[in-house]
Amino acid sequence: MKKIKKTNAARILDELHIDYELKTYPVDEEHLDAVHVAKEVGMPPDQVFKTLCVRGDKTGVLFAVIPGNGELDLKKLARVSGNKRCEMVHLKEVLPLTGYIRGGCSPLGAKKDYPVFIDESCRSFDRIAISAGMRGMQIMAAPEDIIRATRAATGILVFG
Repeated sequence: MKKIKKTNAARILDELHIDYELKTYPVDEEHLDAVHVAKEVGMPPDQVFKTLCVRGDKTGVLFAVIPGNGELDLKKLARVSGNKRCEMVHLKEVLPLTGYIRGGCSPLGAKKDYPVFIDESCRSFDRIAISAGMRGMQIMAAPEDIIRATRAATGILVFG
């Protein structure tokens, strides 16, 4: 049996003694979106959460973690994050800012401890999936454990 290499995100969960599962799937460079990933890991798209890198006009870079089939409400994110405006970080900036590439951005283990804002719908599931910090790998864990791990790393606010 092939051993799965652990990512920084998985190591954070290990340090906190959080129960999780790593699930790998084949990477399709043409389909990196969370809806496709959900199909690959056998979960509904609203249970697979994508991590978006956003910049607030007052707070700077932050992460928004939303359901894979959802769209980010930038005005709502600005309100809950203490900003007047928020905008998506340009794709070419994501790697230098976070250490992650498109399709592999995780709210855990980034280069810096950015604030994380997660959609409250996560609490309606026993387990959700987030990126493990690389393409082709997801972390499945209880939402409260992910929130706790993220809070330990960065700070979190739940919005809906």
